[in-house]
Amino acid sequence: MTSGISRRARVLAAAVGTGVLVPLVATATPAAAATPAVTCTSAKAGLAAKLKQDITAALATRKGTVAVGLYDRSTNTNCTLRASSAYDSASVVKVTVLATLLWDAKKTNRYLTDRENTLAKAMITKSDNAATSTLWKQLGMTKIKGFLAAAGMTQTKPGTNGYWGLTQITVTDEQKLLKLITAKNAVLSDNSRAYILKLMGQVVSSQRWGTPYGVPSGVTVAVKNGWLQRSTNGWRVHSVGAFKGGGHDYMMTVLTHGNSTMNYGIATIQAVAKVIHRDLAAS
Repeated sequence: MTSGISRRARVLAAAVGTGVLVPLVATATPAAAATPAVTCTSAKAGLAAKLKQDITAALATRKGTVAVGLYDRSTNTNCTLRASSAYDSASVVKVTVLATLLWDAKKTNRYLTDRENTLAKAMITKSDNAATSTLWKQLGMTKIKGFLAAAGMTQTKPGTNGYWGLTQITVTDEQKLLKLITAKNAVLSDNSRAYILKLMGQVVSSQRWGTPYGVPSGVTVAVKNGWLQRSTNGWRVHSVGAFKGGGHDYMMTVLTHGNSTMNYGIATIQAVAKVIHRDLAAS
C-alpha cells in the first residue's frame, strides 16, 4: 500500500510540475485515508455492523495508536484494526516463548522438566522476566524462528541480543497464535494447548486487566498482558485473551502504544473489550 501511494504521489508531483491536472492533487488523497477504520465481518446478521460501530465509538476519544483483532468461531466473526502494524511485544511475547518450548519438546517426544515447568508458570502467571530470559536463551533464535514459521506467524520478528520484549508483533500473528492455542492443530499437541490455557487462566489477579474486562459470567478466561515504557511512543500496553462460553468461542488482541501512562493504555483496551464482550453476549 505504501509503495502504491508513493508512486501516485510522484505521478501527481510530476503533473503539478508541468502545470497539468493540478486539481487532481486535492482529491487524490482524502484526509480520511490517514486513519484506518475498524472492519468487521460476521455470519450473524447485524453483528458486524454493531461491533464496527461500538469499537469505533470506544476508541473515538482515545489518544495513542491502537490495533485490534477479534475472532469468534461460533459466529464466524472477524474484526480488525491496524492488523499488520508492528508493536514492541513487551510481555505478550511470553505466550510465544511457552508455545515454542512445548512445540520443541513435542518434536523430541519429551515432557517439560520440573525446572521448565517452574519457569513457564512464573513467566505466564506472574510475568516473571528472569524466567522468560532463561527460557529465551535456552531455546535460542533457531528454535524460536522455527516455531514462528510452523505457526505461520510471518509478521513476528524476534528481539535480538536477548531483548525478547522488543520482539515485533502484530494483531494478525497474535490472533494466529490464539487460534492455535484454542483449537486442534498440527503445530501444538492437545496437551500443550491445555497447558498454555491453564497457565493463562491462572494469571495473578493484579495482571488480569485488559481483554477480560466486562466478560460475562460463566465465560472462561485465558489472558496475557504486556506493558513497557520507552522514550519513543510512550507506554506500550497490550492484552491478548481467549474466551469460551455463553455460546461463543472467541479470542481478542488489543495492542497499543503512544499512551501517556500504563493506566491510560489499560483504560483504552478495556473500553474496547467491554463493548466486544457485550455485543457478542447479546448476539
